[in-house]
Amino acid sequence: MKYFKFSLLVISIGFLGLFQSCKQAPEKQEELTNQTEEKPATTNQAVSDLNFIFPKGQKGPDKNFTGNAYNYGIVMDTTLTTIVGNVYFEPGARSNWHKHPAGQILVITDGVGYHQIEGQPIEVIKKGDAVTCPPDTRHWHGASKDIGLQQMYIVPNIEKGVVEWMEPVTDEQYNNL
Repeated sequence: MKYFKFSLLVISIGFLGLFQSCKQAPEKQEELTNQTEEKPATTNQAVSDLNFIFPKGQKGPDKNFTGNAYNYGIVMDTTLTTIVGNVYFEPGARSNWHKHPAGQILVITDGVGYHQIEGQPIEVIKKGDAVTCPPDTRHWHGASKDIGLQQMYIVPNIEKGVVEWMEPVTDEQYNNL
């Protein structure tokens, strides 16, 4: 029975990778506000320029992403009811609008990207940032237009569910910086 439940969980998750992002911790927002924004070395950073600490993973389904995004599962722990993985977004790629029943945490491991909570402005995210998304909060995230993004995601309390996918983020919404 445990194997069956675990298998159902894996199937229901499908491509867990690109769920996430929402509100940065207040201390991180203050730190970003008080420093000069660093500009990437090049606006056409190649995939090979990113520091991949995990394998690229499998391509996410087109029904959940605009562009190419790849998920690599790291931990799926049914005792701790937590999923951890890494997602690589190619430049310009993004998730659809979605939400997580128990919330989500993102740790940006390389590159530059965007995340937005519905009704709030888009925020730039980059290597070293940590982002949290409260439970049941509509949001999206992905790479910047010219530079890819790698993010480690943590989804707790998966017994409450993992992700609810919604409609695509339009080009107008994505470009609304």
